[in-house]
Amino acid sequence: MKHLLSIDDLSRLELEELMRLTAIFDEVLDRDVPVVSALRGKNVVLGFFENSTRTKMSFELAAKSLSAGTMNFAASSSSTNKGESLKDTVETISAMEPDLFIVRHASSGVPAQITRWTDAGVISAGDGTHSHPTQGLLDVYTAGKELAERNLGSLEGKRVAFCGDLDQRVARSSIAAFAKLGAEVLATGPATMIPPHFEKMPIKLVPDIDSVLGEIDVLYLLRIQKERKGKILLPSLREYRQRFGISVERQSKLRDDCLIMHPGPINRGVELDEDVTNDARSVITNQVRNGIPTRMAVIFKLLASASQVEKLVTEQGQG
Repeated sequence: MKHLLSIDDLSRLELEELMRLTAIFDEVLDRDVPVVSALRGKNVVLGFFENSTRTKMSFELAAKSLSAGTMNFAASSSSTNKGESLKDTVETISAMEPDLFIVRHASSGVPAQITRWTDAGVISAGDGTHSHPTQGLLDVYTAGKELAERNLGSLEGKRVAFCGDLDQRVARSSIAAFAKLGAEVLATGPATMIPPHFEKMPIKLVPDIDSVLGEIDVLYLLRIQKERKGKILLPSLREYRQRFGISVERQSKLRDDCLIMHPGPINRGVELDEDVTNDARSVITNQVRNGIPTRMAVIFKLLASASQVEKLVTEQGQG
């Protein structure tokens, strides 16, 4: 495993191994000194060609918690603004011999293209509408951990409903991750936000969110990307809230053990009301926190030797 570009790159066994590694690093972060020396001497490039706050900070904290060095690349202040091509930029940085590129880009397929221009590993931190694999991983880790802690079993056979803009990278990655771990995935949203060829996705479309609120184990609300509003046919935010937003009234129809998820940042009063974010069933802040051990697991898996991975898992088992 040299790159992680999509959840589709992972078998179920590989996904489950990453979940085990995430659990190990989750415990590391609870220590007084939440750092391990596993990747000392390794260097990670954070190449964010698209604005990001939480994802970039999460990856940077993950790398530093593994004792890896980090190099930040901001497109807004780079030579790409002077006409340098993306290929030239990657090849120039590669001359410094980094071990890993973490790439976020507004165009789908860019991380895959970068694998052709460097010998370093590449992780997609989100590319266009294509993929955001670590979001999918942190989502299934969060849901699985919460279900286990509440004595509700695993994700196998659970019903997970996605609501909102299905034609985006978070939806594609998280849906694929939940389905790969055996969940039944339901989905609904405005007709203009359902991706073409949706029948190839592991989902069952339902006519509206109200028809399934009382029957699901996880409710996953997708963010309305206001920055894309001019590119898609979007009903007014008021109409969207009426049809798909989780109001206090809709909240009351959820089962007492149903988890509420959202990738953030939240458009409050659109995807969900303020009171819903404070619901005891909401695990939204947990998703943010779990992004760090999840990304630690992915970075470690890509950069550590097989013996290092085996040693870590063995030591944890003995502990």
